[in-house]
Amino acid sequence: MPDRDTPLPGILTALGAFALFAAHDVVIKTLGVDYAVFQIVFFSVLSTFPFVTFMLLRDAEVGTLIPRHPWWSALRTLSAVITGFTAFYAFSSLPLAQVYAILFAAPLVITILSIPILGEKVGIHRGAAVIVGLVGVMIVLRPGTTHLALGHAAALAAAVFGALTSVIVRKIGREERAAVLMLYPMMANFLVMGILMPFVYRPMPLPDLGLWLLMAALAFLGGLGMIQAYRRADAVLVAPMQYSQIIWAAIYGWLFFGESVDGATALGAAVIIASGLYIVLREGRGGRSTNTPVLRTRSRPETGTAFRIGRMLSEEERSVQVRPNR
Repeated sequence: MPDRDTPLPGILTALGAFALFAAHDVVIKTLGVDYAVFQIVFFSVLSTFPFVTFMLLRDAEVGTLIPRHPWWSALRTLSAVITGFTAFYAFSSLPLAQVYAILFAAPLVITILSIPILGEKVGIHRGAAVIVGLVGVMIVLRPGTTHLALGHAAALAAAVFGALTSVIVRKIGREERAAVLMLYPMMANFLVMGILMPFVYRPMPLPDLGLWLLMAALAFLGGLGMIQAYRRADAVLVAPMQYSQIIWAAIYGWLFFGESVDGATALGAAVIIASGLYIVLREGRGGRSTNTPVLRTRSRPETGTAFRIGRMLSEEERSVQVRPNR
């Protein structure tokens, strides 16, 4: 269980993990200059397979790869594939800070989707936070005053489908094997992007192959960092650290791509972050939420290109709960 007396190591570990995730997104944007998103996702999955295989070696659960909830698993797999494609496309075509600001709306969507899917009761406080957060999204997008490109639609789609993926995992995650939850989205990405590869493939020089390996390593190390963070600090302290990515977006965007954060993006991001933090805090207070769907979203939206950390942590939590007192 997390050490509540000394949460600082967990918080600092989470900050480091999200810095690695932000660097991962810089690599996506760099590759997006020369390669189609289909190719980026395809080789991202290929380069991640060795890391995922290593993680699955720890799965001692007996069973098959047949899902116990086939329809929910199919919808989750489809959602993860859409999330991966749209998120990668958004990072390839928009300034980093804008993408993060829109993706930060995912907790708002999770809160909404948890009502029909999980039977969650959302009171006036969290409902108001969702409305305020959606206003923040409108501030970032500025419809009518700025040109909205496909990248903006892709970022919104990534937030929505990433939220749907997270809520479905909350619904079926305790009953499905880790191997099923990890492998189905990755295999779907491999098949779908592989079918499209002949139409978009470009030869890759060795340095670019190195970037794909770097991207996989950053995602893997970031995931391990998040596992350690949740082991060392409570979720209510770790979850808000995801918003530190907006700082890295500003730094990396300026350093590598000559980007700057305009006033509307900064204001909208602040509104979205404030509403997301409020939802996290409301869920973290006992009796406010039955399912705590936002707090149970352990890391970034699932894209089917990296391993999931939630299942490993859930298994640890269950083992602590059933462990006899000595």
